[in-house]
Amino acid sequence: MSKTAVITGGGSGVGRAVALKLAAQGWRAAILGRHAETLQETIRLAGDDGARLTFYVCDIGDPAAVAAVGAQILAAWGEVEVLVNAAGTNAPRRSLAELASADYHALIAANLHGAYYCTQAFLPAMRRRGNGTIINIVSDAGKQASPKAGPAYVMSKFGLAGLTQSINAEERAHGIRACALFPGDIDTPLLNKRPQVPDAAARARMLRPEDVADCVLFCLGQPPHVIVEELLVRPR
Repeated sequence: MSKTAVITGGGSGVGRAVALKLAAQGWRAAILGRHAETLQETIRLAGDDGARLTFYVCDIGDPAAVAAVGAQILAAWGEVEVLVNAAGTNAPRRSLAELASADYHALIAANLHGAYYCTQAFLPAMRRRGNGTIINIVSDAGKQASPKAGPAYVMSKFGLAGLTQSINAEERAHGIRACALFPGDIDTPLLNKRPQVPDAAARARMLRPEDVADCVLFCLGQPPHVIVEELLVRPR
């Protein structure tokens, strides 16, 4: 194992939690996000393990930007063993009655297109090395639509689940596996974009980003011949 990983959404939430846990276990990780300040904060929180983290400012909804960053990472490391697509967003005005076209396109770009662009950036190198793991942080909204999530978010997450299935259908013969994690409510900054922001009591009942990061490590810890194709996890 080369123990190299690329993590999108590394400046907060699940992406940050995955980066911190992987760094603590000796992995080198490239964290991607749109804001240098939050990515640098992830590295600071890693403490001494922050030396294993490298950040790249990248809008993953921009295919040219993803291709450029992917090329930089592969030029520096030669190979990437793991890709974790953890970036995601939503909009406060999210119902069918009020969803703006610009918000719809931004949601699909960040939640679905970005994961596809990142997959395509690293999949050829995984094929050449004969193994690799891609973990997509979906949502239980990718299992069942709800007004809470909104249609654009739901559509993006159903699509991300389909991308995961397609990777396994086409790439397992090349030693590559993909896992879709379907978490329920997680206490992350994304909650601040809900029409009604949950209070502290509601957040206390939710999953923590670290809980989902532990699920990522569980999937990575399976022997190479094992694929955890789907993992649904909700707060009790």
